[in-house]
Amino acid sequence: MLDALELTGRARTHVVQLEELRCALHQDVVEPFAALRAAAARDGMDIRVFSAFRDFSAQLSIWNRKFSGQRPLFARDGSLLQHASLARDELIEAILNWSALPGASRHHWGSDVDVFDAAAVAPDYRVQLLPEEFAEGGPFAQLHRWLEGNAARFGFFRPYDRDRGGVHPEPWHISHAATALPALDSLTPELIAETLRAEDVLGRDAVLERLEDIFRRYVVNVARPEAVQQSQALST
Repeated sequence: MLDALELTGRARTHVVQLEELRCALHQDVVEPFAALRAAAARDGMDIRVFSAFRDFSAQLSIWNRKFSGQRPLFARDGSLLQHASLARDELIEAILNWSALPGASRHHWGSDVDVFDAAAVAPDYRVQLLPEEFAEGGPFAQLHRWLEGNAARFGFFRPYDRDRGGVHPEPWHISHAATALPALDSLTPELIAETLRAEDVLGRDAVLERLEDIFRRYVVNVARPEAVQQSQALST
């Protein structure tokens, strides 16, 4: 069970650094992820890590750079937004569509990994993690199909499998269920609020005013493995 600092990305005592993959993962996720990669390799794919464990400071940097206009913002349809034209709440929504609130990111837990298939692209290809890369005709379409049929065998699922009105679907994002579910059940709006109040988060007061809604829409509004399995069973 993760403690409060681990849940919110302010400690890394629960993760192991993997030099070969240039990332860190929760200690209980290392072996399942290695097994998943090995199985994919037998099917001709080279699963690499785009992002895994991300601490609070890294997530805070993403948030603050987007809030201040230093990084681009995108609408739910992928179109570029003009930072200067957005009202405060619109700006927060635009960030949350694609990036988690610091202290509330699943990447803090070391259970979640953004992946791509290095065998499907040239060495100099710039991975962007866009939906079209994983759609039919995209370079990672095969990986998308493979994960649909095989991720659960190794204990993984995709929390952002479809549009639920919160985070935009992310076919590249896999989560280790046995590690992530207890973490999600332990995370609370009160713990997130306590974390935010202690840090220099741009737009903090506006976020705190609507934190309960943010928590419902963007934190717990995700797939759960049992729901994924039921959906798969109905489609077969």
